[in-house]
Amino acid sequence: MDPTQLSLELRLGQSPDLKRRRWIIGLSLLGVAAGQIVSMYQTGIIHHLPDPPVGPFDSDKVDASDYGYKRLDTPDALPMIVTYGLTACLAGAGGLHRASKQPAIPVAMGLKTLFDTVTTLKLGQEEWKENKALCFYCQVASVASIASLALAIPEAVKGLKNLLGRR
Repeated sequence: MDPTQLSLELRLGQSPDLKRRRWIIGLSLLGVAAGQIVSMYQTGIIHHLPDPPVGPFDSDKVDASDYGYKRLDTPDALPMIVTYGLTACLAGAGGLHRASKQPAIPVAMGLKTLFDTVTTLKLGQEEWKENKALCFYCQVASVASIASLALAIPEAVKGLKNLLGRR
């Protein structure tokens, strides 16, 4: 796509799909921010993660536990930054009419938001099972993932129909 046209469509375009994509980008960046905050704790840049005064939250306990370091020999919040960044990229890719012109992109975005949701729900279960507490920041990211999936479905369905030749 012509970069000038893409710039105009993404910045100024109006459609229900683009509005939902903008929300997905914002929610994904919220997930990135949560990952950044937890990463700073897990790598010693900061020494405490404040939690809300209510609920089953103990972010310090969860994010310092074996649970937070048992995958890929790295703190788990660092890959979280990458995965939410990829979701934001998929939401930002393509122009106003990508479901018809580039249908694989909204399908990929839908699948990525499904992956994010399934992953965060599974990790939340593990988090609770291993620590009897939840990381507040991780749960914010989980809610963002679930909302992103719901927002991605309409355009992903349009893209899938176009890929299959059923408009």
